This record gives sequence, structure tokens and C-alpha cells, in this order.
Amino acid sequence: MVNVFIFAAMQQTFEYIRTSLKSFYPDNEINSISNLLIAGITGYTRTEIILNKNTKFSDNQRLQLEIFVEALKNHTPVQYVLGETEFYGLPFKVNPAVLIPRPETEELVEWIQTSCSPAKSYKILDIGTGSGCIAIALKSIFPTSEVSAFDISEDALEIARINAELNNCDVDFRKVDILQPQYLDEKWDIIVSNPPYIPETEKSEILPNVLEFEPHTALFVPNNRPLVFYETIAAFALQRLNKGGMLFFEIHRDFGQQTVQLLQNSELKDIILRKDLSGNDRMVRAIF
Repeated sequence: MVNVFIFAAMQQTFEYIRTSLKSFYPDNEINSISNLLIAGITGYTRTEIILNKNTKFSDNQRLQLEIFVEALKNHTPVQYVLGETEFYGLPFKVNPAVLIPRPETEELVEWIQTSCSPAKSYKILDIGTGSGCIAIALKSIFPTSEVSAFDISEDALEIARINAELNNCDVDFRKVDILQPQYLDEKWDIIVSNPPYIPETEKSEILPNVLEFEPHTALFVPNNRPLVFYETIAAFALQRLNKGGMLFFEIHRDFGQQTVQLLQNSELKDIILRKDLSGNDRMVRAIF
């Protein structure tokens, strides 16, 4: 580990981060990382960082920043370094037991929000909840709704429960393997899932900060059955959705048409394939 940096003022701290990470990350990413690190250490918002350029850092803060920078040099995602992130305007704790919530998933939550009436109460199920980001965001949007969430990982569920408490949300988290589900006699109005969808063959294309740190069980599927979770969850939805209920998926950008075809071969109707803000096929909605 390098010696604690000698500068203590805000602008000099930015320069320290930039110099330390310039061989590891592109400039635009370093700018974003710098703001996240300083916000994490000081508690400042982005605006407060700008307004407090003369802030002096304590020895403990400088040492903590040095530890963060060393972890980033090893490609640890900044969200794991800080142990937290933001999703849909809400704070979330994260660690390598759960995927880091993505902006595309925020788009999925927004689609659910605009597809439903804010005045109504729903029974909502999130399958493969991970950090709990989808379930907790939906509970915050529809506070009178009853929200349940499944995951196969007890470690992920532990983080999800912490996040529910952090956001004052009552969500029923359960350990369930959707590929081998226990008997359930409940029905829901909305079922949503962002399941594993990356074929194993694409591992070589994944950046080290994802491949080496994020949970593979939440990322990858067998090459010969890339839609295994969609097949299973669609069949589950046919049994467990109320009439008129909606099924929402986040999907692999290369499997949009295949996912639509899979749903068209079932009793689901009014199937819509939607692109994300980057122009990639990313979400599907169907109605029972």
C-alpha cells in the first residue's frame, strides 16, 4: 500500500484519485468513481462536494480513501468497495453475494410503475431478488401492496432483508429455487424477474470487475438452455397469476425475439418487447 497522500484539500484529493487510477480506468469513469468515493467518505451530495472545495480531510478519512483506491486497483467494483449504491432513488447495501443494481433494471421498475395505477393495491412477486432492489422499489412505489420476493441464495436474502429495513419496507423474502419450486397456492397480480441470462460462452466478454466479483449464479445460464429461467417462470406465471395479471422480464439483448416467441407459445397475450435507453432489447411484458 502506498503512503497516505500528503494533500488534504478537496481538489488535491480528486487529483490523488485520478493519478492513482489513471492506469486502471478511463477518465470519465475515474471522474464518476472520484465523486462516489468522496461522497462515501464525507457524506456529501454531489452539489455539496462542489460547494465545499476547501474541505480538509482527517487522517482517518485519508487512510480510508487510500484503502478504497487500492481495492479499485484490483478491479473491485466501486459499489462493493463502498458497500452501498443507489437504485430508483433509494439506498442499498451491496456485497459480492448480490448483483450490483443496473440502470436498465430501473427502467424495468419504471415500466411497471407506469403500467399500474398508483391508487391500487397489488400482490407482487419478484423472482431472483438479489439485493431486493426491484421488490423494495416497488413496495416504495405501491406502499399498500403486498410484495414477496424469492431467491435461491440465503446470503442474498440476508442483504435484501437489511435493505428492506434500511428503506422501511415490508417485503416477504423467501428462499425458493424457482427451477424446483415448492408447492405454492398463492396468486399474484404482478410477477417480475431479472433472472440469470448470460450464456456461459460469453464469460470471455465480461469485464474483470464483473466476472471476478459478482455472483455467477445470478449471471450465467447453460449455453444449451439460455432461456431456462424464462421458460420456467412463464409456466409458473400461468399457474400463479391472477386473471389480467402482468408478467415482466428483464432480458438478454440478443434474445428478445426468442423470449417473445416463447411467451407467444403460451397462453400469455399482449406481449410487448421494449428497448432500454441504449437501444437494446431489454424488457418484455405479457398479460395473463
